This record gives sequence, structure tokens and C-alpha cells, in this order.
Amino acid sequence: MANPTEVPNANPELAGKRLAAMMLGAVGVVYGDIGTSPLYAIQSTFGEHGIYATPDNVLGALSLVFWALIIVVSLKYILFVMRADNKGEGGIMSLMALAQRGVKNSPRTR
Repeated sequence: MANPTEVPNANPELAGKRLAAMMLGAVGVVYGDIGTSPLYAIQSTFGEHGIYATPDNVLGALSLVFWALIIVVSLKYILFVMRADNKGEGGIMSLMALAQRGVKNSPRTR
């Protein structure tokens, strides 16, 4: 009888790929909420135990959310998109070429 914590006929390479896919999915869930998070932030800022909704406070909260999103998106662009290199070329076409090359080498598309 097999140990209950062991998976029979488990392939370590396949398990590693599944773990990587689950990790990527978790990152997508966390960062996918960036569109709705500002709404919850505004709601909790001016909620029952938050600050009073004066024009200055509303402008300050909206400014904080706006600049936080601008900085996060800019940093992601600088760190990821600007580092993409396709034989000395850059830009969105370079990213598409790199993505297509990655998909062609994927075992799922064969």
C-alpha cells in the first residue's frame, strides 16, 4: 500500500511544471485585482471608521490611488518590457516574437 502523502507514478518534471503553472496563476489572481482594488481602497478610506469626505480628502485619496497606479505600471514597464531583447531589437514587436518563439517550443502546442 502506498503512503497517503505520495502520489503513485508521479513524474517530478511534470510536478514542477504544474507547480510553476499554479504559481503563475496565483500571481495573476493577486495582480489581476489591480482594477478593482482602488474601488475598495476608496470605500474603506471614506467608510464608517475612515476619514470625512471633504473635497480635500477626496482629492487626496484619488491622487494617492492615481499616482500609486502610475508608479506601479511604470516600474513594471521599465523592469519587464524595456528588458525584452530580440537580437538587439526592442519594443512590442520584439515581445511578440519572443512570445511566439516560446509558444512554438512549448510541449502543449506540438
